[in-house]
Amino acid sequence: MKTIHSMTGYATAAADLPRGALALELRSVNSRYLDIQFRLADELRGAEPMLRELLGTRVARGKVDCRIGFSARSGIEAAQSLNAPALEKLQRLAAEAQRAFPESGPLRLADVLRWPGVIAEAPQDEAALRDAALGAARHALEELCAARAREGAKLAANITARVAEMERRIAEVAPLVPEAVAAFQAKLAQRLREALGSADDERVRAEIAVFAMKSDVDEELTRLTAHLGEVRRTLGQGGPVGKRLDFLAQELNREANTLASKSAGARIGDHALELKLLIEQMREQVQNIE
Repeated sequence: MKTIHSMTGYATAAADLPRGALALELRSVNSRYLDIQFRLADELRGAEPMLRELLGTRVARGKVDCRIGFSARSGIEAAQSLNAPALEKLQRLAAEAQRAFPESGPLRLADVLRWPGVIAEAPQDEAALRDAALGAARHALEELCAARAREGAKLAANITARVAEMERRIAEVAPLVPEAVAAFQAKLAQRLREALGSADDERVRAEIAVFAMKSDVDEELTRLTAHLGEVRRTLGQGGPVGKRLDFLAQELNREANTLASKSAGARIGDHALELKLLIEQMREQVQNIE
């Protein structure tokens, strides 16, 4: 069975190379869609498409920042050689300058060696660097997914607890409706006696029928129960279900608002408000789910 993942996570990885060290960092936070951003060392710009594809295989939703830096190892000098084209260019410039300033002395060897580009370092092994970056990314991605799964399990448990509390509240509301209708009947009969000196049974029955129709919340309770059952099913299904859970939270809130507007008594109203609070708490947690 697939697990529930949070969109929040953090992971690091490192790799040692002969010329230096790689340091990789992955951060993920909430987002409506999958948004991957890279901050890569210049030597690794060409690896971005492969890194993007790798991250996309395991992360379905969230804003992911991938940072990879490369630090040259101190004390290790890269192989160096003279850059022939740069030397030829310097010779031409020196000859032109000598003609323009015949009194000037020739270039010294130290000046030649300090000239930009004359000394060329052996190029970095780009394939080895790219492979090291991909290896570090795979390791960090495993760590990131594990962290997201651990937090996702906690979020799922939190939501399940709130679902259970909402189901308990709904079960308590159903028997309160007949009590509210009976209380309204007694209050209406008393007011008619006080106003007319006697209770008009026909009028009482008509008023009670209207009140009972306006305060009938059976449909709302049925829908609330069905939506909560769907929340449980979705959590059990696992995978990237955050958008589905967010939709269900909106539907639960809509039904809870209708229940509150049709409250036939203070106790039903209290239950409706408590349901709205629990739904909002659930929705806050849902915002973190992939």
